[in-house]
Amino acid sequence: MESTLPNALILDGAGLSVAALTEAARQRPRIRLSDDAKERIAASRALVDDAVRDGRPLYGVTTGLGARANEALPSETLAQFSYDTLRGRAHAIGVPLPRDTVRAAMIVRLNGFATGAVGVSPAVAEHLAACLTADLTPVIGSIGTIGASDLVLGATMGRALIGEGRLSTPEGERVASEALLTAGIEPPKLGTRDGLALANHSSFSAALAAMAAHRGVIAYQAAQRAAALSLEVFRANLSAFDPDLLNIRPQAGQAAAARELSDLLAGSALRQTGEARRLQDPISIRCLPQIHGAARAAFDRLIGDVETEINGASDNPVVLVETGATLSGGGFHTPMLTLSTETAARSLAFMAMAQVARIKALLTERLTGLSQFLETADGPSNGYAPMLKVAEALAAEVSHAGGPTPIWPSLNADGIEDGLTNAALAAQNLERALAALMRLTALELLVGATGFELRAPDSPSPESVTTVQEVRRASPAPSADRSISHEVEALAELISRGAFSVHA
Repeated sequence: MESTLPNALILDGAGLSVAALTEAARQRPRIRLSDDAKERIAASRALVDDAVRDGRPLYGVTTGLGARANEALPSETLAQFSYDTLRGRAHAIGVPLPRDTVRAAMIVRLNGFATGAVGVSPAVAEHLAACLTADLTPVIGSIGTIGASDLVLGATMGRALIGEGRLSTPEGERVASEALLTAGIEPPKLGTRDGLALANHSSFSAALAAMAAHRGVIAYQAAQRAAALSLEVFRANLSAFDPDLLNIRPQAGQAAAARELSDLLAGSALRQTGEARRLQDPISIRCLPQIHGAARAAFDRLIGDVETEINGASDNPVVLVETGATLSGGGFHTPMLTLSTETAARSLAFMAMAQVARIKALLTERLTGLSQFLETADGPSNGYAPMLKVAEALAAEVSHAGGPTPIWPSLNADGIEDGLTNAALAAQNLERALAALMRLTALELLVGATGFELRAPDSPSPESVTTVQEVRRASPAPSADRSISHEVEALAELISRGAFSVHA
């Protein structure tokens, strides 16, 4: 995949990364297909046309869908069936998906076309690219997919793209036909296969997972920065971060997490022998390489699985240009995406547990030698003590959102479509967990910044100094009891924008 963001994203069906997808969904560069991709699309379309001309059974093209897969369609209705496929399945409801998410799904769908395995008309592929470049985004409800393809969401997208739904534009939401006319874009005439190509795929599940995975990296890095600040304030024993120690049991992610934390503490007197307050710290501090390392490994796995998904064709049927075969299969089914997303979400619960414990440790005079609850005001004050309730509530949110995704036999299509994955729900739950974790990280940063100022270490790490400065941009140092709700939210927003990212 060639990318010169923010000017252009050129899709070739391979090499699209989670980072590039997320950036393109947000920055809205020009989107186009590579020349090789255009050739593959044309070649696969020719094979579909051959199958139709020869009267060969081809699911959803010359036959009905679902329970009607064995019913042959009259030849004179094949093109109309594409329109009927979209109109009869465009039933997404609920709060609309964010524009960025829908754009990401459109890019994933176009990249799937670029593989040459779909058999879509070249004009439909070019139309999708034109709508992306013009920043025309279908308005699509967030409810309707069970992960056995995102058929209902995809059909809602496709219907809007042909001018029959609603499109979000830079100027606001409009009737799709009017938005296309204003942009000077003529909807393509759908042929056989085109309706199903626009509707039947897992692009929304993949897009949701990709956006969440990208946010997960940002959230993880901010949690690393907050943890490093807590280590400085606590005067932690860094022997638990020794590479030789960690190599005794080299679990995935832990060495990298420990190295990142050590780098954040570079230049600190804490790195010198004898600076630690105790021989062995609490688990939430001592086991940071294991806790954060597990999350790092989980998100690495998720990104790998998502990138496999967004660089493939999640279609049924598929067209194999090399052999000329058209095959029915299950590439639209996404259990691996669900499992990877669930694991990433669950890893956040361990991080949240440790964050609450570290916040409590930093508020405990007996453990830190600082004032109880980091009280700084003259006269009676509870310091940050009441925020422990908020911290525990946020940890509960993280843990709840990271629970297992419901799985059961599907009742669809008279027993033909009898399975589901709920991959989109798993990704949405991960987003909820991340939102809570970012707020919890904001709390640890606030507590850590105050503890740092109270301790006033002689030789702190430059990164710790920078972290405290960034915190104070959103939250002034406490001098008396006050509400800090808006400050927590402001810090969480900064975290979500990458202000506390770690460049490993």
